[in-house]
Amino acid sequence: YGYTMMYRETGLERYLNQAKAIADFLIHHPNFPEDKIPYWDFDAPDIPNAKRDASAAAIMASALIELGGFVDKKLRNEYLSVAEQQLITLSSPAYRAEIGTNANFLLKHSVGNMPSKSEVDVPLTYADYYYLEALVRYKKFVLGQ
Repeated sequence: YGYTMMYRETGLERYLNQAKAIADFLIHHPNFPEDKIPYWDFDAPDIPNAKRDASAAAIMASALIELGGFVDKKLRNEYLSVAEQQLITLSSPAYRAEIGTNANFLLKHSVGNMPSKSEVDVPLTYADYYYLEALVRYKKFVLGQ
């Protein structure tokens, strides 16, 4: 996310290259789940039973949508495909809370700091923020609205 933003603001190619390298690492990691919602840590010892992190998926989806605007068509399609799957999964009942539940947060199942056992499998403000940002970016950049 940060390197894409730095590229947008500076135009320096090294930031774009780093953003693409990070995206490639995440998308092609052997422990990246099929539904595209990352584990709290790709090296968690209890995969596939490790906690998932909706906040990480929301941040990643938003970043991939923006990054897609700076790369060639092949990479753009790859990034958007992953982001779309993340948004679909985050919008499903497994992750999207019903209105009036979940302390009125949108997303369930985020992880703040697993090693300290702080904010584990809870809603997080920044998860909702990046989820909404990703939806707005998708609507603007992909749907052209």
